[in-house]
Amino acid sequence: MKFDQSGVDALMEITSRPELVFVRGHGSWLEDHNGKRYLDIVQGWAVNSLGHCPPEVVKAMNTQANLLINPSPAFYNQPAMDLAKRLTGASCFDRVFFTNSGAEANEGAIKLARKWGQLKRNGAYKIITFDHSFHGRTLATMSASGKPGWDKIFAPQVDGFPKAKLNDLDSVRALIDDQTVAIMLEPVQGEAGVIPATVEYMQGLRKLADEHGLLLIVDEVQTGMGRTGTLFAYQQSGITPDIMTLAKGIGAGVPLGALCAREEVSVFVHGDQGGTYNGNPLMAAAGIAVFDAITAPGFLDAVNERAQQLSEGLLALSAKWGMKGERGVGLLRALMLDRDDGVDIVNMARDRAPEGLLLNAPRPALLRFMPALNITAQEIDQMLGMLDEIVGKVRG
Repeated sequence: MKFDQSGVDALMEITSRPELVFVRGHGSWLEDHNGKRYLDIVQGWAVNSLGHCPPEVVKAMNTQANLLINPSPAFYNQPAMDLAKRLTGASCFDRVFFTNSGAEANEGAIKLARKWGQLKRNGAYKIITFDHSFHGRTLATMSASGKPGWDKIFAPQVDGFPKAKLNDLDSVRALIDDQTVAIMLEPVQGEAGVIPATVEYMQGLRKLADEHGLLLIVDEVQTGMGRTGTLFAYQQSGITPDIMTLAKGIGAGVPLGALCAREEVSVFVHGDQGGTYNGNPLMAAAGIAVFDAITAPGFLDAVNERAQQLSEGLLALSAKWGMKGERGVGLLRALMLDRDDGVDIVNMARDRAPEGLLLNAPRPALLRFMPALNITAQEIDQMLGMLDEIVGKVRG
């Protein structure tokens, strides 16, 4: 199949892309327009929790598409109610608002916290977030993010997001004043290079929030839905957040996110929140299929087994090549390189023949691994072997 440059020219230029077009995918594998196969360890940035075209999601969407696609959010639909019940039944939350993306879920969390501040904390509106955090690409979520340089791109920023340091409780404490309404963080900072908040830190934030009457918001867009080996990452800290956001893995590839909140925090009134496509039955049906797959007996046990296998394999590679080790939780992991050749490794891995390997380097000296949660032991071994070969070629 010929590469269509006219199609490229019709797309808005927003990122650098290689000259290949993916035409089909199954499980952990993608195939491009020339028939070349790639072992995909990026999976849409942790989106495809069940791999490409998971049969249970395809079946659920086909069935639902023949029944009802979008009646409008002005009416109830059964799949949305069924998915909401599953999420509340498996978590500490009581209410769910469905969105189309993680950024939209986080935008909703910000709005909900500020509305709660108007009602409960004399108009307090500031939400403490963290250096190097990532919460999305809307104006408010970019302002909430601590990604360097983002404060200049679409200035002026949305006010009210002072930045603390992850795993430094004193830095959070120093920012709290009478205008503070909440603390918001990723349990594992993904874009920053897979940096987990410690259990002690998560517990310390909960205690600090309680002492000052603040909300604790966990952004689980990347860590939720089994990615860290439990259904939600916050559960590993034994805490009860007030608000949680989900996306990516909850839809396994389709546009679906969720804003979850405890009953006493669910203070939206009619007209405060909405969205034309939010909670439509087609996306909700996909979400139900994903939820049921991830919560099936033995699924998360397998995730943790593969996580240990991946961790041990990365440590062995690190030792062989004099790298700086690995870190992460579950199947969200990073290999810390000893030099800035991450992009070179990613490019050579993609171009490898006869089969390519798709990796991600969010930092020049770091590789991030976000495979499908149902990746096989054989595929992890295959990936590690390919990576070892590629590092050898890059480093001569």
